[in-house]
Amino acid sequence: MARIHIDLPEHFAFATEIQLYLSHMNYGGHLDNALLLTVVSEARVRWLKSMGYGELDVEGLGIIVADAALQYKSEAFHGETMRVEMAAREFGKYGCDLVWRMSERDSGREVARGKTGIVFFDYGARKVAGVPDGFRRRFPEA
Repeated sequence: MARIHIDLPEHFAFATEIQLYLSHMNYGGHLDNALLLTVVSEARVRWLKSMGYGELDVEGLGIIVADAALQYKSEAFHGETMRVEMAAREFGKYGCDLVWRMSERDSGREVARGKTGIVFFDYGARKVAGVPDGFRRRFPEA
């Protein structure tokens, strides 16, 4: 069976730290696979906020998660602080990929990496919209 492989950029423009709570753990005592995406979602909200945006207002448009892929590299445990790095790349007409890496802050141990595809959405018209020019200009290297 082929495994997902996610290539990461050499540089991430954004990083944030998120502590893992007991509610993030599963019966095996480590980070639950479904809840890993909630940690990444929190990082995405912080990434947008660092640019003055919100998930419902990026240059007047909202965003929708279109797809997600991830690779686990190691376990993560209650009380550990994750460093989540994020970068935008692979822009298309309606969206882009947000690639991310999650590592344990103190040891640097990589826990997971992934990508989340986002598309821009006009909630008033209830339809997909093009990537806002102002947002796209923030990432000339992407």
